[in-house]
Amino acid sequence: MTHSRRLPAFLLTIVLLWLSMVSMAHAREMVSVARGEVNMRSGPNTRSEVQWALSRGYPLQVIKRSGNWLQVRDFENDRGWVLRSLTDRTPHHVVRSRVANLRSLPGTNGRIVGKASHGEVLRTLERKGSWVKVRHSSGTTGWVAQSLVWGW
Repeated sequence: MTHSRRLPAFLLTIVLLWLSMVSMAHAREMVSVARGEVNMRSGPNTRSEVQWALSRGYPLQVIKRSGNWLQVRDFENDRGWVLRSLTDRTPHHVVRSRVANLRSLPGTNGRIVGKASHGEVLRTLERKGSWVKVRHSSGTTGWVAQSLVWGW
């Protein structure tokens, strides 16, 4: 009798493991711009029109790959292509609100130690709940509410 009870539990474990692997495969893949300025193009080649010039650290979500090129989207859902070798896996966030307060602690009770404006890139240092510890280009380090930024 014990063997018949183990089989459904074993099968359930296998199914749950498979589902977790599938969901991890569909998790959003992120990259950041690795150079001073990188062109986001309309197609996966250097002859395609330049749509945007992206600054170092700018976070991008990978949509698909074509050879050495990545099709990406940014926090405003603009889409284009970047050369994969010009990106890396250093996590950054970009401010999507008009202004984001950088705080001394992860919470609204933390003292405001700096501010970042819409579109500014912040280096991601740590995460705690719904807060992200970041470093501003000025060198200021602080915590920002996850809802005010986009990235990883």
